[in-house]
Amino acid sequence: MRTIRLGDADAIPSTVVDDAANGMPSIIARGGEPEVVVVSFAEWERLSTVPSFGRLLMASGLEEGDLPERNRKGLRTAGF
Repeated sequence: MRTIRLGDADAIPSTVVDDAANGMPSIIARGGEPEVVVVSFAEWERLSTVPSFGRLLMASGLEEGDLPERNRKGLRTAGF
C-alpha cells in the first residue's frame, strides 16, 4: 500500500482510482499523518458488511452445553 501526500493526490486521481480498482489501496496523508484510505467499491462493500461478533456467535449453531461453563469467580489479582 502506498502513501500519497494530500497535495500530490489531486495531480494523480486516475492512478489512485485505477490502483484501488485493481486491489491496491492507497493511503492519503495530511501533514504526514494517514488520513484516508482509497479502496475499490467492491472492497468497501465487503468490509462494510462484516457481521458483528455477536451475530457470528448467534449464527454458529451452538447448542446449550456446547461451551464450557463460565468461571464465575472474582477477578484475579496481578500479583505485582
